[in-house]
Amino acid sequence: MKKVVCFGEIMLRLAPAGYLRFEQAQAFEAVYGGGEANVAVSLANYGLDAAFVTKVPDNPIGQSAVNEMRRYGVDTSYMLKGGSRLGIYFLEKGASQRPSKVVYDRAHSSIGAAKKEDFNWDEIFAGADWFHFTGITPALGDNVAEAVLESCKKAKEHGLTVSCDLNFRKNLWTSEKAGKVMATFMPYVDVAIANEEDAEKVFGIKAHGTDIEGGKLSHEGYKDVAKQLKERFGFKAVAITLRGSISASDNNWAAMLYKDDEYYFSRNYAIHIVDRVGGGDSFGGGLIYALKSGMSNQDSLEFAVAASCLKHSIEGDHNHVSVSEVKTLMAGDGSGRVQR
Repeated sequence: MKKVVCFGEIMLRLAPAGYLRFEQAQAFEAVYGGGEANVAVSLANYGLDAAFVTKVPDNPIGQSAVNEMRRYGVDTSYMLKGGSRLGIYFLEKGASQRPSKVVYDRAHSSIGAAKKEDFNWDEIFAGADWFHFTGITPALGDNVAEAVLESCKKAKEHGLTVSCDLNFRKNLWTSEKAGKVMATFMPYVDVAIANEEDAEKVFGIKAHGTDIEGGKLSHEGYKDVAKQLKERFGFKAVAITLRGSISASDNNWAAMLYKDDEYYFSRNYAIHIVDRVGGGDSFGGGLIYALKSGMSNQDSLEFAVAASCLKHSIEGDHNHVSVSEVKTLMAGDGSGRVQR
C-alpha cells in the first residue's frame, strides 16, 4: 500500500504516577504524543507505511520526540528542526467521579511558529495516497492554519484521500473562529471524523435527543448530524464516536459511520479505562487502516471501534496493538483471559 501522511504537533506529556493529583506528585512520567502522531503510530503498528510531518526544536528534547516516532516505525524524514521549544501538556488522570485534568504549556512551540513555506508538500506527498490532520493543528495559530490549507490543496493536487478529525479544543480557540477556519479546509476533506460534541462546537450542528453529561446518546440525532455534515461539505464519509460517560473510570464506547448513503452502527463496548488519552486518535487510525485495506463499511467501523476500545487499556498516548489483536476483539473475544 502507498503511505499515509499525518501532519500536526507532537508534545511532551508529563503526568503524575498512577492516579495521583498534581499537588501530590513528586515526579512526573514522560511520554510523547499528539493527535496526528498517535494516528501515525497506530498505522505503523498495523504494518502501513506512515509518515509524520511536524516541526520540533533542534535540541535533545526535539530529538527525543523524533526518536519516539522512529522507535515505532514511523517515517520521521519530515519532522523538521527549528524553533525554540517542544509543547508540553500535564495530565492528571481522573478516576471514578473525579474527571481527568489537562494543563497546556505549548505557547511559542516550534510547530506553533511554523510557516507554510517550511514544508515541501510535493516531496512529502510523493508515494502517498492518504493525508490526515486534525482541528488541533490549525488552532495553534493563523500561520499554522495557512500551512494546513496549503497541505490540503497539495494533497488534492496529488490525488490523495484526505481525512480530518475535527478535534475541537476550547483552550486553543473559540467555536466562532474554529467554525470559520475549519470551513476553509472542508472542501478538500473526504473523510470527516468527530466525537459527540465536535460538530456542535465547530459547525453548530447539534444532535437532538442527546445529553452528553448524562451519558444519553441518540442514534437518530447523530444520523441527522452526519447527514447535515455531508450535505454542507460534500464528505464521502462521516464517522462519529459515541462515548457514554458513566464516570471517569467507566464508559460505553461505540461509533457510527455514514457512507454510501447508509448508516452503520458498531457494537457497544463497556470499557474500564486505564488511559483514555488518544482514544479518538486510535479510532481514526483504525478507520484509515480498515478503509485502505478494503474492508466493508461495517467491518471498517467495527475495526476502528475495537482498536479504540483496546487503546483505553493502554498507558500513554499511543495505541500499541496489532491487527490480529483488534480482529480478535472484533470477533467477540473480549474476555481478557491470559494468552499462553
